[in-house]
Amino acid sequence: MQRYFVKPEQMSNHTVVIEGDDVAHITRVMRMRKGDQIICSNGQGRDVLAEIDSVQGQVVLANILEELPASRELPVHVTIAQSLPKGEKMDWIVQKSTELGARCIIPFISARTVVQWDTSKISKRLHRWQRIAKEAAEQAQRSILPIIETPVDWSQLIAKSREMNLVMLAYEGEGTTPLNQVLPACQPGGNILLVIGPEGGFEPKEVERAMASGMKAVSLGRRILRTETAGLAAASGKDLPRQIGPRHQPATQHHVLH
Repeated sequence: MQRYFVKPEQMSNHTVVIEGDDVAHITRVMRMRKGDQIICSNGQGRDVLAEIDSVQGQVVLANILEELPASRELPVHVTIAQSLPKGEKMDWIVQKSTELGARCIIPFISARTVVQWDTSKISKRLHRWQRIAKEAAEQAQRSILPIIETPVDWSQLIAKSREMNLVMLAYEGEGTTPLNQVLPACQPGGNILLVIGPEGGFEPKEVERAMASGMKAVSLGRRILRTETAGLAAASGKDLPRQIGPRHQPATQHHVLH
């Protein structure tokens, strides 16, 4: 059954108001009419079964038939901090991270990040990523719509990390701990941050600063993954993450999960 995300204010106790591109999808692509049923989610954990009542211009009105249990979310809240990769790799990362259960994605820039972030294009890029996340969440039948945050620098990311219960930095170097030994520290409902570095890895000073702030350097296995594969390997585990890591260059810095 088709699922559509709406803003919380568009879902009352008895009705759902659907606007925007979803209206065209319902009426032109799916060719739905009055009486057809759909699933609507407010993106914050509330799912309902609704029946289309009417189409008024660019608005679809639906009546709520019943509340549905949210059963496809991970037991912990996973945020993936991803160093901005080249090309359109971030589109793919957003899509797959959403499918795998991430609740938030934070793009960041570190010393070896190749991409030069154009501040004049922030709004357009964020809108694109949020749209990709919405489509992926609908396809995966999720109840939570992930948030794609505005890109931050390394200092800002470290500040954000202090709000989490557990922060793991994918890194292959001295003092790392196997990922599966770190995860048990986070209980169901806790907030986990997985930090994935750039293609060229983290600089030693960045790692030192991260660990001094409370991040745990974790080893994600024997293989070195590309930055666009690392976070996904980490978020794809059965009980939640599984493992994660980054990059494709020298095996002197971070790792991945699997």
